Parts: sequence; C-alpha cells; structure tokens
Amino acid sequence: MTAPKPSPSHDRPPLSNLHPVHQHLPRRPSWLCRVCAATWPCPSARMLLRVEYGTNRVALSIYMASQLFDATADLLRLNPVPAPDPRELFDRFLAWTARSPT
Repeated sequence: MTAPKPSPSHDRPPLSNLHPVHQHLPRRPSWLCRVCAATWPCPSARMLLRVEYGTNRVALSIYMASQLFDATADLLRLNPVPAPDPRELFDRFLAWTARSPT
C-alpha cells in the first residue's frame, strides 16, 4: 500500500519562485488577488486551480471550503458590519467548483 499523495497545495513552491501567471493567489486579509486585484479566486485563479486539481473536483471543493473558512474569518474581522454575505461567499469560493468550466 502506498502513502496518499499530498494535496497540490502542499507541493506549491514559494510565491517568489512562481511564474507571474501562477501568482494569482489571495492577499490576506482582504482576499483580493495578488496579481489582478479582483476578488479571489479571480477567473485566472479558478482556471489554474481547475488545471491543478484536474478531474478531482472533490479535492478542489475541499480545498476551496478551507479557503472559504479562512476568508470568512478574515473578512468578518475587517468588516463586521455589515458581515459578508454567506451566499456571495459560497458562490465565490465553492459553487464554481461543481460547474464545468465555461
């Protein structure tokens, strides 16, 4: 029996070693993209995550659920009133992971 392969997020090189196109990562605590300043995950980040996770949508959904958890905490600290909209956060972080790329 072989050991389970670590998730792709554990294999990421440091940000400074990444090609600029792969630096579409969140800037915390605002959760804006480091490259294009769009809300993260921006369209480029979504595309890169889909490529990284391939057909393993369950793993992608689990990863994005963890990002949603962290983002919710950060965004609540930044803007407690009005609190971030749960539906908007769900759509932003999770809903797209179940859809086919368009």
